[in-house]
Amino acid sequence: MPEKLLRIYLDNCCYNRPYDDQSQIRISLETHAKIFIQNAVKSKKIELASSFVMRYENDKNPYADKRKGIGDFIEKTVSVFITSEQKAEVQTIAEEIMRTGVKEVDAAHIACAILANCDYFLTTDDRVLKYHNDKIKIINPVNFIKILEAINNV
Repeated sequence: MPEKLLRIYLDNCCYNRPYDDQSQIRISLETHAKIFIQNAVKSKKIELASSFVMRYENDKNPYADKRKGIGDFIEKTVSVFITSEQKAEVQTIAEEIMRTGVKEVDAAHIACAILANCDYFLTTDDRVLKYHNDKIKIINPVNFIKILEAINNV
């Protein structure tokens, strides 16, 4: 039986990190980590989940080239997609998450990751990184690379 691949969900911050000011070392490191992870997804070493929430957020991106690049990557590589037909389930989980102080859109992303049975939710948002629960691990892309290396998955 084939080994189960790790499944991840990247939030909008992760997808947009390569477009941020790379003169800051943290942003540069997170960008390199995101690209490394993206390549692991492309080579099918890990699975990517996404959702109607990510599509909605990306569609609001005012920069057409960024919007298209992110949308194309998700379209070509996603293994599991949470659709708007699951909105009620997403909302129920998100409401519970929001009670801890997480903003609505971030809670919706986390809820989608949980529904997609993701192992990890990746974000560069410090506020989201403070949130913890027993259903999913929330982690920065740089720290996720360390996990991948530790399990020799890349």
